[in-house]
Amino acid sequence: MGDGLSVVLDLGKTLSKLSLWDASGAMLARRTRPNAQINAVIGGESIRVLDSAGIEAWAAEVLRKFAGLGRVARIIPVGHGAAAAIVRDGALAAPSLDYEQPIPAEQIAAYHGQRDPFARTGSPALPDGLNLGLQLHFLETFDRELLTGDATILPWPQYWAWRFSGVTASEVTSLGCHSDLWCPASGNPSALAERRGWAARLAPLRHAGEAIGTINAEWAERTGLPADVAVHCGLHDSNAALLAARGFADIAEHEATVLSTGTWFVAMRTPGKAARIDLAGLPETRDCLVNVDVHGTPIPSARFMGGREIELLTGIDTRRVDINPDQPAIIAALPGVVASGAMVLPTLTPGVGPFPGGATRWINRPAESIELRAAVCLYAALVADEMLGLIGTRERVLVEGRFGEAQAFVRTLATLRPDLRVLVSNQQNDVSYGALRLIDPALAPPSELIQVQPLDRDLSAYAARWRALITGSSEAA
Repeated sequence: MGDGLSVVLDLGKTLSKLSLWDASGAMLARRTRPNAQINAVIGGESIRVLDSAGIEAWAAEVLRKFAGLGRVARIIPVGHGAAAAIVRDGALAAPSLDYEQPIPAEQIAAYHGQRDPFARTGSPALPDGLNLGLQLHFLETFDRELLTGDATILPWPQYWAWRFSGVTASEVTSLGCHSDLWCPASGNPSALAERRGWAARLAPLRHAGEAIGTINAEWAERTGLPADVAVHCGLHDSNAALLAARGFADIAEHEATVLSTGTWFVAMRTPGKAARIDLAGLPETRDCLVNVDVHGTPIPSARFMGGREIELLTGIDTRRVDINPDQPAIIAALPGVVASGAMVLPTLTPGVGPFPGGATRWINRPAESIELRAAVCLYAALVADEMLGLIGTRERVLVEGRFGEAQAFVRTLATLRPDLRVLVSNQQNDVSYGALRLIDPALAPPSELIQVQPLDRDLSAYAARWRALITGSSEAA
């Protein structure tokens, strides 16, 4: 990666993370901050927005500490794919919406009448503000002058690249993430974006790894960082995880799916060279979509809000399903949970995932924490298996992110999919490693891949009953 240290700013939905890396890919420091849930008054209404000011103040403080640990040479921002910023006259023209802000039904109806077909954008119609186009439509209802003057639309990672450098840019992995603004096959803005004038407001397209400028004087003064720190364009977080996975020889250019796990579980399939994929044939109504990788290649994908659902099912104040000391006990509890028929039916986050219209309910909910967490792991694996099937996953799947540590989850998935090699790595910072590979594609992975061993029991009857209960089949009786 050349001389100096690298900083990765990873802006997830739940947490913001800053990490500091040396040229060999070793992490020197890491700080995290839970993202605050805040509201702002827009057009006289209280609207849920992103805590950009809070993130900025925290980032400045952490970067000042990082500046004391060695010479920082570059900053690479990474962010979730359902946020954008509108900047005008050198500042935010409006607060950036939180994608979980409900949108009035009449606004949704008016917007949906303008959307392009899924076959062109690979972007399904999603609830709340998960489509960036709907966010822009919603904001313009409050302020018809919002996109005037020098107003520029920046995807979330590129907003932070602009904030650090003063240089505006757009990038394909963020534009191609269920935004309604991009056509993956042609690599151009969508017809909707052109008709609404949004395409003309997008910042110039740059490659994710490109240094678009250097840190501006304000940030150099606030942080003590050198004035020549390079600011890179940055990318969508799940695409960073995909890029990290491709650093492993066993994934690289092979047929493989990366299952990125966090607040969202996102499955992204890289088809083998001989594979033929009908992207338009993906089931739009089951939260399948077409992502775009850093090279502009369309990537068939599926997702559900796995981390959020696990948290809702287990309770935020209970021990996590991925906590290392509890793994043997959770694994040991699985046979009893299966024998009792305890299971969860989807879905806890309506409108998303493979079963967007489902109403969640427990069957024989366990009373004890260990058994409850075992049942939740079974549920997460069943939904993940469904996602993999929807995008035609073959040969191998790499589970990355926090829930790769949940043995009951990954071993259940391996049991449900004996046709696949289910792999995990013991690295904890896949997204950051992917961001670093933008700078140094030859950077060696910090760990080896580990093949997950299936459970020593057949889960086919349990899985069949789960599916039958979802469909209301008589087989569930």
